[in-house]
Amino acid sequence: MRSRVIRISIVIVIVILVCMTLGVTAINFGGYQFLILYPDPINSISVQTISQIRSDLLPNDVDLIQVTPGQALTAQIYVSVIIGMVSGLPVIIGELFAFLNPALHHYEKKIIRRIMIPVIALYALGCLFSYFIVIPYTLDFLYNYGQSMGVVSFFEITPFITFVLNLLLLFGFTFQLPIIMWTVTKIGFVNPDFWKKNLKYMIIIVIILGAIITPDGSGITMWFVVGPMMLLYIIGMSIIQLDQRILKYN
Repeated sequence: MRSRVIRISIVIVIVILVCMTLGVTAINFGGYQFLILYPDPINSISVQTISQIRSDLLPNDVDLIQVTPGQALTAQIYVSVIIGMVSGLPVIIGELFAFLNPALHHYEKKIIRRIMIPVIALYALGCLFSYFIVIPYTLDFLYNYGQSMGVVSFFEITPFITFVLNLLLLFGFTFQLPIIMWTVTKIGFVNPDFWKKNLKYMIIIVIILGAIITPDGSGITMWFVVGPMMLLYIIGMSIIQLDQRILKYN
């Protein structure tokens, strides 16, 4: 375990250092565009990422500000750590699976292999949904609401980056719901009919969860959480039923 943790840590630290010290730019060579890395701590990958996030997500009339020394640096560190963890995810998963592999039964290894690609795909889909739909709409609504009262809109850089990264992680994990449902059913923790019988309770739980984790009290952005989760729940039920039918015919 110690050697695996060390390897994971080395990969993440290397990516963090690259994000903090190197920039990336496109060059034209022979009519083709190539991306190259170059030393530039002032305009590093983390800085470029923050600039892109600001351009994509903040309303045009809202500015990022730094109210205390070091806030911009803290934001860069947050972004670099997240990039390091995401980039190191294949190594993390590989090392974790290699560590657990001797203790797993054959059918458990088969289940893990089957869910690896869907887990990554759903996580990416959740992050994209959050980045391009949930966060822009939420920020636009909140700041338009403030401007209607004549409030000048600013956003401190560290809370802004934390807000964005938290929502990305939240939706990435939320979109794992069908995989979780299928896995706990496959290992026999619940029976296949459990999800259909408890649908009404799941609706109540999802609505309460959506109301808690959304950042405004309008009740509108809450449905950006409730809607996808209910759809994912139905997809999970459908996958489980399809899997049971396949097993029955086989």
